[in-house]
Amino acid sequence: MKAPDLGIRIGLHEPGKRNSIADLGVKVGHTTLIEGDDVRTGVTVVLPPVKNPFRERLFASTFVMNGFSKPIGFVQVDELGYIETPVALTNTLSVYTVASAVVRHMIDLNPDLKSVSPVVMECNDSYLNNIRKMAVKEDHYFEAVKNASLDFEEGAVGAGTGMSAFEFKGGIGSSSRVVEIGGEEYKVASLVLANFGRREDLTIAGVPVGELLKDYPGRGTSGKGSISMVVATDAPLTARQLKRLAKRAVVGLARTGGYAYHGSGDIVLAFSTAQTVPIGKEPELVSFLPDNALSYLFRATAEATEEAIINALLQAKTVEGNGHVRYALPVERVLETLKKNRAS
Repeated sequence: MKAPDLGIRIGLHEPGKRNSIADLGVKVGHTTLIEGDDVRTGVTVVLPPVKNPFRERLFASTFVMNGFSKPIGFVQVDELGYIETPVALTNTLSVYTVASAVVRHMIDLNPDLKSVSPVVMECNDSYLNNIRKMAVKEDHYFEAVKNASLDFEEGAVGAGTGMSAFEFKGGIGSSSRVVEIGGEEYKVASLVLANFGRREDLTIAGVPVGELLKDYPGRGTSGKGSISMVVATDAPLTARQLKRLAKRAVVGLARTGGYAYHGSGDIVLAFSTAQTVPIGKEPELVSFLPDNALSYLFRATAEATEEAIINALLQAKTVEGNGHVRYALPVERVLETLKKNRAS
């Protein structure tokens, strides 16, 4: 169950119907790899709501809070202001294999393609996964594409299979928010690959629950790690405005207890589903909201990202692998702590 299902309210804006990035029509697919005692990894694919991402490019931008990360494709996104492929997530040593698969996917869709910039994001799952085996293959990307749906699992699945968060089991999480601007309703959603955090830092709905759980079993490593965040909105925004939106995801990260320690990669990709980027030679007009209307979207981005991280923790189950164990967040203890805090 997600945070609202458990009575945990994060922020002021209401979630969308699905409370996930699917509220933007975005489909998500996973391939989960669990093999032997030491392979715990996978691929997650985020499919924008277009038939051919290379032909129907979406305005996009990125933000790097802490650059200890190996994303592929960010340079061109920032230079040209759009994405032209699905967005894939996987482990650190598999970004190159998955990028090759994304290229192959776009070649299959576009017979005249000569150049393309795949977007792949990563976190290091080597605590639970023998990352040196490089178990992820190109076929696993295509399997994730085939599995993509508006109804998708969260927690220890796909790219999140081997990830840790606050020294508990982490992984994939998502959430959305609905805002009204000028009489129009817009949605913002976040999907995260959460793999970061010291136990003591964990904060849920403003309550420092991690400090109270610091002696819970399963601790290990210094709390270093990374998080890859994908933000989507149906508000018409330019690439410049989307970079501003991407920065607000880090506000949500901080509210959960993320401090971007040395050794962490904290990165954001933001895109808008409102319109496609003109690719012809004839002039075309695009629309966008005025900057002074963006504050609600900024807050919604922070709230959706904060809850997405908590949702990853709430839905991830205990995983053993590579000689280690990451326990699921003890939800009942968390709820007791939140209840006591509200009572006081």
